[in-house]
Amino acid sequence: MSPRVVAAVLRRCLPLLFGLLALFAPQAFAAAPDPLSVPAITLSTNAQGQQEYSVSLQILLIMTALSFIPAFVMLMTSFTRIIIVFSILRQALGLQSTPSNQVMIGLALFLTLFVMAPVFDKINTTALQPYLNQQIQAPEALSRAEVPLKAFMLAQTRQSDLDLFVRLSKRKDIASADATPLTILVPAFVTSELKTAFQIGFMIFIPFLIIDLVVSSVLMAMGMMMLSPLIISLPFKLMLFVLVDGWALIIGTLAGSFGTV
Repeated sequence: MSPRVVAAVLRRCLPLLFGLLALFAPQAFAAAPDPLSVPAITLSTNAQGQQEYSVSLQILLIMTALSFIPAFVMLMTSFTRIIIVFSILRQALGLQSTPSNQVMIGLALFLTLFVMAPVFDKINTTALQPYLNQQIQAPEALSRAEVPLKAFMLAQTRQSDLDLFVRLSKRKDIASADATPLTILVPAFVTSELKTAFQIGFMIFIPFLIIDLVVSSVLMAMGMMMLSPLIISLPFKLMLFVLVDGWALIIGTLAGSFGTV
């Protein structure tokens, strides 16, 4: 059979094949589902009248919640204060990239875990373990987990900052600080953390600033105006920081400033 004949046959048969496919495809896809398949999204009601979601939907919700972990760590824990103080300390020492950002973030994360350990233990005891043991449902577990977390945040939040965001929200139904929702408490907590971190950073900056002033005055008196004072003052600042055991002092002060250790 010549190629021309084959091409002519295909041109005549292809429309017929597409028509048959369009006719029988809906019936093929509408066949009975596999009894072994698991429904993706189902919502059922148990004997107590509580709603339960399918495992697939729970996994989807968990994977979605994982994307909020960075925001949770930065805005609802002690991480913000710690990393800002470390950044100000590096700036005060006159070091641009030492310690590196990876080292500082890693140290801040582990120090955050150390500070937040009592809070996480309470959440694990009162909310996570009962939920994993199927003693409570997810909404109740979330409400229980909020209690120790809100207690920690309220202990670090200034009353003036909390009043500011309550006033901005125009909420009149908040009877006490414990009843403050997270949508108001989180920005108030972050504002207080930024203010506290800057106050600690100011106290850290003072001794290193004095060293810079002394070195600048000495170089000016010697007529060495072309020499950068930062080059001369950096060894003295490092020596001072090492002599007073600066890392232990800073880390101990940061951990003790939260009042949870």
